[in-house]
Amino acid sequence: MTLDPAIAARLKRNEAGLVAAVAQERGTGDVLMVAWMDDEALARTLESRKATYYSRSRQQYWVKGETSGHTQYVHEVRLDCDGDTVLLVVDQEGAACHTGTHTCFDSDVLLGEPS
Repeated sequence: MTLDPAIAARLKRNEAGLVAAVAQERGTGDVLMVAWMDDEALARTLESRKATYYSRSRQQYWVKGETSGHTQYVHEVRLDCDGDTVLLVVDQEGAACHTGTHTCFDSDVLLGEPS
């Protein structure tokens, strides 16, 4: 699968050829997780509406929920102003985090609202 050249030209990839991908839940606005995509993963996501990422540790593609059943149906994909991050607006089925929680950002609050 090939990424549209007009989209590919706008991406600013890191030295490994990857861009950060932020998954946000459509209904709540919760930031669910951050992963990585290369051109192929982004092209697959745009084509299938199934969130597809690139695993840096396994050096392979993975479709969110393919083994766990905790899928992400992609409603929107947005490119940030710098071209180095994509935002996926998704419907999350089940937990988004590999630890089994709804979001990867629910355990360690480093700074919150003053009491």
